Amino acid sequence: MQWSDEAIFLGARRHGETSIIAEMMTREHGRHLGLVRGGRSRTMQPMLQPGNRLDVVWRARLDEHLGEYRVEPLTLRAARLMETATAVYGVQALAALLRLLPERDPHPHLFGMLDIILEHLHEAQAAGELFIRFELAVLNDLGFGLDLAQCAATGTREELVYVSPKSGRAVCREAGEPWADKMLALPPFLSAGGSSAATSESLADAFRLTGFFLGRHVYEPRGITPGAAREGFLQAALKALRAGEPESALAACEKIA
Repeated sequence: MQWSDEAIFLGARRHGETSIIAEMMTREHGRHLGLVRGGRSRTMQPMLQPGNRLDVVWRARLDEHLGEYRVEPLTLRAARLMETATAVYGVQALAALLRLLPERDPHPHLFGMLDIILEHLHEAQAAGELFIRFELAVLNDLGFGLDLAQCAATGTREELVYVSPKSGRAVCREAGEPWADKMLALPPFLSAGGSSAATSESLADAFRLTGFFLGRHVYEPRGITPGAAREGFLQAALKALRAGEPESALAACEKIA
């Protein structure tokens, strides 16, 4: 058995004295493990870092075997991904999300999304929005997709401001107002036709939204936790966003007082 593909390096564990078992997200073959002989050598280590895009050839006698990788560099961005907190935490959090999917299950659209996000992890606003959309895509691929396109009660696509925690469907302001305290907020940048960019407040709402459904449908049934990387990424992104947002009048008055 042999195939070649593009891959993004996610992580590795040691194998013997000089080799590693590499975890890759491939374009056509999903999240896939394989042995890299000499992967701990000085020449190989810079290439085998999380976030780097590689050209790989996987070979094994039988399809169900672990197999071996032969790798060549395509885009080496690991050094840049170490420059900001959003990027450091983001790479880890993205890899953790991909580990929720079955190994060797193809998800070419997630590979494409991952490649785009990794190019923007140093931009807090873009990284936050892209990360949320990636979580929504993972939820959808796991069979728990949210319907945020129209109101579950009226069918309208206007003023979608809530999400029902029971159905995972959007709800408009008028229909959801009587139960507002039980609803999840739908950030404007995620609503149908939404064109506004994420703010620190709307990004926090978005993380509560996806976190709720990931917890209910994925983490809790599997008895696992989301880990610290997701929270670290959120806090780093919020800090960067708040630093770039105009100071509120109330905060300015408090400083003067």
